[in-house]
Amino acid sequence: MKLASLVRGGRDGTLVVVSHDLGRAVEVPGIAPTLQAAIEDWDRCEPLLDAVYDRLNEGGHPDSFAFDEAEAHSPLPRAYLWCEASVWIIHLERCRKSTNRELPAQLYEEIGMYQGGSDSFVPPHSPLWCFDDDWDADLEAGICVITDDVPMGVTPEQAAGHIKLVLLVNDFSLRRLQIPEMAKGLGVLISKPANAYSPAAVSPKTLGAAWRDHMLARPVEVSVRGERIGSPRGDLDALFRFPQLIAHLARTRDIEAGSIIGAGTVANRDQAAGSACLMEKRAIEILEQGGARTPFLKFGDRIRIECHDEDGSSIFGAIDQQLTFAGDRPVGTKGE
Repeated sequence: MKLASLVRGGRDGTLVVVSHDLGRAVEVPGIAPTLQAAIEDWDRCEPLLDAVYDRLNEGGHPDSFAFDEAEAHSPLPRAYLWCEASVWIIHLERCRKSTNRELPAQLYEEIGMYQGGSDSFVPPHSPLWCFDDDWDADLEAGICVITDDVPMGVTPEQAAGHIKLVLLVNDFSLRRLQIPEMAKGLGVLISKPANAYSPAAVSPKTLGAAWRDHMLARPVEVSVRGERIGSPRGDLDALFRFPQLIAHLARTRDIEAGSIIGAGTVANRDQAAGSACLMEKRAIEILEQGGARTPFLKFGDRIRIECHDEDGSSIFGAIDQQLTFAGDRPVGTKGE
């Protein structure tokens, strides 16, 4: 099945089931008002949502309406937990080497993971709000999973059964703030503004052959300023896989339903696959040409992250954002 959340309906949005081609949607208040509510009651909700999805794809749901990605929020507009690892180690190798920073040897044998802000995300077609484009704004295209309740001490084999939905993320980063913040040794926070996720979250069953060994076996297509900068595959060159990430996180704690776990910036060792962020693209330029040629984002620049199936259809919908001066946010934005 494919699920999305409309922006309307409060801070947690309104849950809708979306057709396979992302063309139609239907609200399901009788099953669950929000995705968070559905995940918390997944054993009951999953078969009911699957039945709606099947009916929607057959064209027989009388309450369906045209699905507009621009009206969608991130599938979980806020989450109890957002954690990210970095399983495509070549991404770290390139970025660290280009800035003369050492890569800790234990990252090749042990999972590295940080916890980010999850009190609010932004819609996939929302601006990338930023107060200063000299902060070296960057996108980071990644793949995430949403879990149900995961008990502490779960094994990787058990953890695989707790993966309920898969989605894409733009892990928005401010590079000029990030490296000094990382040097403090306490993680990243101010250098990581609110993320945006793909309009739709998709069940592993619906992904079918595109979900291989618990990883997304499709290219993640990344464009900046209208130019494709990369299409790395999610199932290649990963040191760890999602069940291992979940088990790592659950080693000392329960994981609450509605938690989002990311695998990091997608990257392949074959440079022909390109890059999923500007920092890595610049790193390759530094290593091969002696200096970076590609600029970071400036106000007005657009980014796009998307993934297509073998038939050329968009699987999750697109993350399509423009870097925008935060002082131009409309009146009524939260916190004003």
